[in-house]
Amino acid sequence: MGLGAEQSQLRMLVVDDEPENLELIGEALAGEHVNLVLERNAESALERVVELRPRIVLSDLKLPGMSGLEFLDQVLALDPGTDFMLMTGFYSPESAVDAIRRGACDYFSKPLNVRRLQSRIHSLLEEAGTRQKAYQLDQELVDAYQFEGMVGRSPLMLDVFAKIRRIAPHFRTVLVRGATGTGKELVAHALHRLGPASSSAFAICNCAALTESLLESELFGYVRGAFTGAMQDKQGIFEYANGGTVFLDEIGELTLPAQAKLLRVLQNQEVQRVGSPVTRRVNIRVVAATHRDLRKMVDRGEFREDLYYRLSVVEIAIPRLNQRKEDLPLLQRHFVEKYAGIYGREIIGITRRAQARLASHSWPGNVRELENVISGSCIMTTSSVIDLHDLPELWEHVQDMPSHDESELVSLEEVQRKYLLHVLNHVGGNKAKAAEILRVGRNTIYQMLTRARDEGDHSSSEERSRKLGS
Repeated sequence: MGLGAEQSQLRMLVVDDEPENLELIGEALAGEHVNLVLERNAESALERVVELRPRIVLSDLKLPGMSGLEFLDQVLALDPGTDFMLMTGFYSPESAVDAIRRGACDYFSKPLNVRRLQSRIHSLLEEAGTRQKAYQLDQELVDAYQFEGMVGRSPLMLDVFAKIRRIAPHFRTVLVRGATGTGKELVAHALHRLGPASSSAFAICNCAALTESLLESELFGYVRGAFTGAMQDKQGIFEYANGGTVFLDEIGELTLPAQAKLLRVLQNQEVQRVGSPVTRRVNIRVVAATHRDLRKMVDRGEFREDLYYRLSVVEIAIPRLNQRKEDLPLLQRHFVEKYAGIYGREIIGITRRAQARLASHSWPGNVRELENVISGSCIMTTSSVIDLHDLPELWEHVQDMPSHDESELVSLEEVQRKYLLHVLNHVGGNKAKAAEILRVGRNTIYQMLTRARDEGDHSSSEERSRKLGS
């Protein structure tokens, strides 16, 4: 049965097998702004929870067929955002503490103190109003701090947005630096959309995903007969994007020959197809991105110095997510809204305990990792809010690194080498698949294996020398 029919009122479910107690509560709350639903057993009450999603639940501790604590667990599993209160004629401090620990927000003794119940309902209604206002404010903040698909209000990100605005109308080349998952491609799109070539083509090439021969064909095109399988002429990305912008992701994976050809494009605005002596004029802007330290690569002879200086006339550095933790709530709100819409779910937010878990994470995968977590959680949740159990299963296991004695600590390069071997073993030695998983070029895989082999040979030589000397 229900009292109060206004759809704008919050629903409150009361469960008690004593009719006189239900009647008392109904009379006490008749003048409150709640849509009251009364049930006498947990089974039918659970059906009402699924059907009506009440915001407030008041239940007796002893119910036919199920204890009030079991009912509490099931209700909060369905909707962790529910304000759940228990009442009992057999009060004990232990049961009250257990109820609060399991998620109850209050605990009443029978006979009920009507004034205390009314006061508690008033406070819950006020809290609900505050949460609704906070939700609206969060949404306004997300809208206010969105910039070309990126979200941020931290000083670091506001500085990035300001640089993009200043650079976009004028650049020919830009180098975007940042760890994997920080949003380098979004920066490239923003530079294109805010520039004078926004109506022209925007082309993307992931330099880490292609072999050397395929990369040159992709960038510069080829002529018929240039190599086996070249059955007809094909234009490359630079010709395709003539008049627009080319985004070269993971520029540090380019081979030295490809770097030389790219330098020619940037200096002369000319491209030469593979197998052709003819050059073609192009007018393009280039945004290059990398997670690597190109300056160190230049010092090691792995990247051309002249190309580095040509690309880095203007640089934009994207901060890691753990350097801009103040943006975390906005990003969470943004991704919840995005994926709730994509999956057709009515999800209004994230519980405080889930937010605390998200805030404690170091986010090695940066914004992309956060987006994947929220996307998966929007699929997993059966409630209107995302809770701890909706987060990825492996979430618990990545919070803390195991402790080691100092003598067991090894260099970062050794850790990388061991992990590379682990990945290669997992994919059966397939270097292309390993490169895809690690998001590096196959050349990087070969270089790491070569260094590991050379170091192994060197160590073996030293070991042999020690044995001979002994």
